Amino acid sequence: MKKNIAEFLGTFALVFAGTGAIVINDVSNGAITHVGIALTFGLVVLAMIYTFGDLSGAHLNPAVTIGFFVAHRLDGAQVLPFITSQGLGALAASGLLRLLFPTNATLGATLPAGSELQSFILEAVLTFVLMLLLQTES
Repeated sequence: MKKNIAEFLGTFALVFAGTGAIVINDVSNGAITHVGIALTFGLVVLAMIYTFGDLSGAHLNPAVTIGFFVAHRLDGAQVLPFITSQGLGALAASGLLRLLFPTNATLGATLPAGSELQSFILEAVLTFVLMLLLQTES
């Protein structure tokens, strides 16, 4: 149960701070900048890994959880509870942001600049690189 709470809280923090940075950048006409948003995401991931890494592995993302399972580094019984906890954490963070910024149309959504296929391929390649890096660490 503690692992699932860690995944919930870690994902909540990531979505709240990262998406929140996008929303603040939008409402402040770019005061945070793309670099600030990227740093926010990166530093929150770093903080959550230090906070919850020893407890749950700090996956913070269903793609990472599935990758760990496929690599035989996560017991299959933990996959669905982790993904559920991550989804609930993300929804809670998004709900809180909606309450705080009810008039923001996109609420920090990452809107593709290209086609859906381009966006899918970019996301797949970047996720592959992330998982490759995680795999080579152990």
